[in-house]
Amino acid sequence: MYPKAKVLSVRNALALLVLASALAFAAGCVAPFSEMQSAKMLGKGNFEVTPGFTTVSVSDEGETEHLQNEIGAQIGYGIANFLDLRLRYEHIYASVEDEGETETISANVLAFGPKFRLAKDWLALYIPIGFGFGGDLDSEDISDTWQVHPTLLMTLPIGKFLEINPSAKIMIPFSSDSFDTLYAFNLGLAISSDISKWAVRPEVGICTNFEGGHFLQFSIGLTLGSRLFK
Repeated sequence: MYPKAKVLSVRNALALLVLASALAFAAGCVAPFSEMQSAKMLGKGNFEVTPGFTTVSVSDEGETEHLQNEIGAQIGYGIANFLDLRLRYEHIYASVEDEGETETISANVLAFGPKFRLAKDWLALYIPIGFGFGGDLDSEDISDTWQVHPTLLMTLPIGKFLEINPSAKIMIPFSSDSFDTLYAFNLGLAISSDISKWAVRPEVGICTNFEGGHFLQFSIGLTLGSRLFK
């Protein structure tokens, strides 16, 4: 993420990646900010699983450079018709060149939180809290990786087989002395012959602090719901 009072450049972003290693939900270059979900609730007793892949680039002063890849999965479970609980795991990895040598850096992210219905089938509020661990993250730094992401989700149905899923979030670090609050905006699709059971979810997004450079993400996920097996 962006250190305070600094303008992010590609070089600074890569150096920060080497320094913090974890990426986590607060530390490192940028926390995962993709969504790959809709505003719809699962319904009591139903669940869904969404494995996915994300690639992230950093852009500043006319330069754009690949930064990191993320592979993981999300699980959602319907507690009530107005409330879901969601769990997300991501493994983040990147290759960084340092004095002609390539170094591989990795970390893990675990996030969890409630998703509330605001307007049936088209507007929801999701509040995940997460942290980083493992990989190149030192155990004493884990406490600095905690972050909360209040997220507004919207779903716009376009015909029977397609949905548009825009979202906006505030990425708030618990360790605000070292890292800025960031803002992310995503635009995803759900494509399926029966979206209530399964869906392919391509998505693009941008993350910024409105002061310097910004991060860009492209994701692809596949949602499999419990209704698929009924």
